[in-house]
Amino acid sequence: MAASPSDVESPHQHRAGTRLTAGDEPTEVRSIRAMWIGLILAPTLAAAAYLAIPPETRDAAGQLTSGLPHDGRIVAALGLFMAVLWVTEALPLPVTALLPVTFLPVLTGGRISIAQAALPYADPLIFLFMGGFMIALAMERWGLHRRIALRLVLLVGTRPTVMVIGFMIATAFLSLWMSNTATTVMMTPIAISVIALVRQELARSAPDQLPPPNQPFPFAVCLMLGVAYAASIGGVATLIGTPPNLILAAFLDRTYGIQISLARWFMATIPLAAVFLLLAWWMLTRWLFPIRLPPLPNGREMIQRELAAQGPMSRGEKVVLAVFAAAALAWVTRPILVSLRLPSGGAPLAGVSDTTIAIGAAMVLFGFPVDPRRGLFALTWRQAAKLPWGILILFGGGLSLASAIQATGVAEAIGQSVAALAGWPRWAVVLTVLVLTKALTELASSTAITAALLPVMAAAATGLGIAPPALVIPMTIAVSWSFMLPVATPPNAIAIATGHVTPAQMARAGFWLGLVGIALAMLLAMCVEPWLGLEM
Repeated sequence: MAASPSDVESPHQHRAGTRLTAGDEPTEVRSIRAMWIGLILAPTLAAAAYLAIPPETRDAAGQLTSGLPHDGRIVAALGLFMAVLWVTEALPLPVTALLPVTFLPVLTGGRISIAQAALPYADPLIFLFMGGFMIALAMERWGLHRRIALRLVLLVGTRPTVMVIGFMIATAFLSLWMSNTATTVMMTPIAISVIALVRQELARSAPDQLPPPNQPFPFAVCLMLGVAYAASIGGVATLIGTPPNLILAAFLDRTYGIQISLARWFMATIPLAAVFLLLAWWMLTRWLFPIRLPPLPNGREMIQRELAAQGPMSRGEKVVLAVFAAAALAWVTRPILVSLRLPSGGAPLAGVSDTTIAIGAAMVLFGFPVDPRRGLFALTWRQAAKLPWGILILFGGGLSLASAIQATGVAEAIGQSVAALAGWPRWAVVLTVLVLTKALTELASSTAITAALLPVMAAAATGLGIAPPALVIPMTIAVSWSFMLPVATPPNAIAIATGHVTPAQMARAGFWLGLVGIALAMLLAMCVEPWLGLEM
């Protein structure tokens, strides 16, 4: 008899699976005060913007000389309306993202049709992220993610400072493929158990090394901040690692026809993430919260006990690992696959894309039997239903707004309006944008900020004679590296919630790491085009 839905749950399934919301999407707990401010401020500012933007004027040749047509003023007002709602979280982020479907066709009198407004919600890159989430959910279902994390930590040793980098490497690696939030939720209980072990061992062998109860424990601070920060740092190294990356890729594809593959993005950004990870570890453990503890005699045994508790690798884990490895290999070798030619001249794999690989891998997981007699498969729809549907809608809303901004002349008008900055050197423009967007994302969702600012900053770059990727790519990476406040990212909030880190400690560490992040994003801005092979 086939297994019932309740029978197909693995005992290794982690609670993070139920909390796999969006990489940087806030939880449903929203500030009532901010909600009412947003609900009042959004329509007020939108109406003011519509009235303040002058109507279009044209010369004798019919060329637009100033102002915007009615549709452009509507889209500009709607963009401001959505940005305020996103920043204040007056409505849930996905609900705000649905506004273009109603507002654009109605307020433009049908000149932007419902089909045009809704089409971006089915962008291929949204399905790429969907496939990536399904693979991650399969890993969580069978406990493969936890086994990988423990193996990586075991690899680095048991010296406290080295244990911190071990956790950071494990977290960053998992966040390449999983939601930053889910990765942090999964790694945090393991980190807390290690902190308890360290305290226990110090109390037995070196009690003088333990701080008083009311004093911070540097190892605990470094470990919890290291896990939270590593999730954000590692997430930028793949397109599916964090929502802003995918929003950026979809925007560049739809607006400028620039396609960035997973492999190309990975090769360009993984050195940046690796350098930042090492710098963050050094700053945390050697400068900000120095760890001066001896190696733990039983640290390795604790990790081994955790691995032993998981038992031998299950068939489900092996299946998911094989499918994941095959998908990763296909993503890396896709440029070779699509160029293969038959003797007859045909290219049988020319239609292979990152999206087809991701969805194909998910389909294999659904159809691969782990236990045929019980009807147990590597992935079930009950698991897949935990997909963060809200973040997928959010992608579509950002792309729909961006498409309307381009189609109605708003982007061109923005580009012309920043002509006064044309004399600024490129580095000064990029630095100004990075600092401003970083400040915004310390207070609001990086996903929402990215969706709202991408079309604006791309248009501004064009007006300044800067290739849009040179501005929007480092901006997107920088907004994911927000480390100062608990509200900046879910990993930050999770670290604070453990009680091992205070807001003051996070603000101190986050300020200095934020400066490093801006410097690395500036480096990327100076050489983004050759790194990613872009031709503008």
